[in-house]
Amino acid sequence: MFDKILIANRGEIACRVMETARNLGVKTVAVYSDADAGAKHVAMADEAVHIGSSAPAESYLKGDVIIQAALGTGAQGIHPGYGFLSENPDFVDAVEAAGLTFIGPSAKAIRAMGLKDAAKALMHEAGVPVVPGYHGANQDAGYLQAQADEIGYPVLIKAVAGGGGKGMRLVERAADFSDALQSAQNEATTAFGNPDVLIEKYIQQPRHIEVQVFGDGQTAVHLFERDCSLQRRHQKVIEEAPAPDMPLDVREAMGQAAVRAAEAIGYKGAGTVEFIVDGSEGLRTDGFWFMEMNTRLQVEHPVTELITGVDLVEWQLRVASGEPIPVAQEDLTINGWAFEARLYAEDVPKGFLPATGTLSHLAFPEGCRADSGVRSGDTISPFYDPMIAKVIVHGPSRAAALSKMRQALAGCEVAGTVTNLAFLGALCAHDGFAKGEVDTGLIARDINALTAMEAVSAEITAQAALAVSGVLDKPADAPGFVLWRPLRHRVYLRQGEEDITTKIKVLSEDQVAVEVDDKEVVAQRTPTGWRMGGKRVAQSVVAGGKVTVFENYGVAFNVVDPLDRAAAGGAAGNIIEAPMPGLVKAVFVKAGQSVTEGDRLAILEAMKMEHSLLAARDGTVAEVLAEAGAQVEAGAALIRLEDEEA
Repeated sequence: MFDKILIANRGEIACRVMETARNLGVKTVAVYSDADAGAKHVAMADEAVHIGSSAPAESYLKGDVIIQAALGTGAQGIHPGYGFLSENPDFVDAVEAAGLTFIGPSAKAIRAMGLKDAAKALMHEAGVPVVPGYHGANQDAGYLQAQADEIGYPVLIKAVAGGGGKGMRLVERAADFSDALQSAQNEATTAFGNPDVLIEKYIQQPRHIEVQVFGDGQTAVHLFERDCSLQRRHQKVIEEAPAPDMPLDVREAMGQAAVRAAEAIGYKGAGTVEFIVDGSEGLRTDGFWFMEMNTRLQVEHPVTELITGVDLVEWQLRVASGEPIPVAQEDLTINGWAFEARLYAEDVPKGFLPATGTLSHLAFPEGCRADSGVRSGDTISPFYDPMIAKVIVHGPSRAAALSKMRQALAGCEVAGTVTNLAFLGALCAHDGFAKGEVDTGLIARDINALTAMEAVSAEITAQAALAVSGVLDKPADAPGFVLWRPLRHRVYLRQGEEDITTKIKVLSEDQVAVEVDDKEVVAQRTPTGWRMGGKRVAQSVVAGGKVTVFENYGVAFNVVDPLDRAAAGGAAGNIIEAPMPGLVKAVFVKAGQSVTEGDRLAILEAMKMEHSLLAARDGTVAEVLAEAGAQVEAGAALIRLEDEEA
């Protein structure tokens, strides 16, 4: 076993690896960028080495600097986590050339699976079923269109070096192919430095089921399947293990196919073989096809750990240090059910835009596993993935585990940034999902219902006002709490574009009334705390000019200074702003140009994805305020339209 390892990553996966290493008595070295100087993974490690500025290209992607950090601290191995350099075969070669151990597969295995087209050809030779499509080297646009026409629409365009939904486009009509191809190639070039794509038949009612494999370089075992069908824009949202309605013969066939895939490339360590599955007529042994192999640990590995009782990171460390796979295939069994929900800082009503912010409060309920790389006081930066935590639960059955997940999500407390908590809660309450009727199109079909904003009740608004006023914090015997007449004052709040005036009236030392929109709500002090309508008043946090009430997945209000007389931005409707921090990738208009509602004016690149900025109305461009290549903050004015005529 190693004495010391370096984790070439950040966030929750770095913390996750450190926890297991600590349990095994292995010392850890963290690496960090400028933005991560005070990060949780830095605090957890035995040693930490600064490797560069905040941008990944200047820190976490600098393999030579990371290797020097390992050598300088006496680490014997490097664990890559996932993302960044985890599937970079050149980095693996460099690690081994430096006399260090790469805790993962060989460079040869990574290269074999690194390009989707070559990987599918290899899998076909190994007897693993693959989806019909074109995986060739000819990248001429006309030729690719002809291949798509022959395969038959709908088709998927996928970057050969892709992952995470980047460089992927669904094309349902031949007329849309050319634009979709160009967009996919542009995104693939930005994310992976490789514009090449492949074309695949699109399965109409697809399920995304993947199999966890583990190899020692010669043989491999599988640790059963995970269903990752709940996706938005090809990115996983909630995963579960095992897959619902999985027949034993299909589980065996899929597991054997995954093992054949791993053994065909001499795989060593933890990996995932992903299958696209036709769910239109139930799961069948002839209804699944190889999509790709992820030659690393996956984000969703905890659900496999919970149903098998296996610590996959411990297996990684043991096998990389020369030990055999700890158990044989026949010793692995499934116990119960597990779910994982990805809690992100993202603005769901604005199209799931990634968000930033300082976490003034972060807490998770008992009864769940929360893998997180941030704490209260930490900042969600624009430089990295905005994941706050993975919330994971385990139960004896699918229904029991799903019930635990609902409770866990309802009990998560996040303040300081917007999150997707309510969206995750809506998914877990979805009737079809509860019945196990899942496919990759579920979210898109029901997106309006899943993202509907629940009206904020007078009770929640009253709780926010009371939290701001501090009334609920006063002890019962506080001097001057009740004078000769009832205490009255106002608290001004804002939610979205709505200004709310609340009126608080202290009736007695044990009773307070709050008027919200002509409705009076009364809070009563009881021996067990304050209650409103018989229900315990929710926890809340006031910080940074905001108050967050931890009910309905967290409801935030801005606290308005009554003396604030900020001028209204009358011309705001003419301004096209950056919805998040990012890089202006392209600007398509110039001053004096006429535009029509819906026209694409610019492209903003953020979180490694492209976001088109569209004209909200017909008009004429008055001024272009940013040029391609500019790094801008959220809210930065990019383009101004001329005032509309009266």
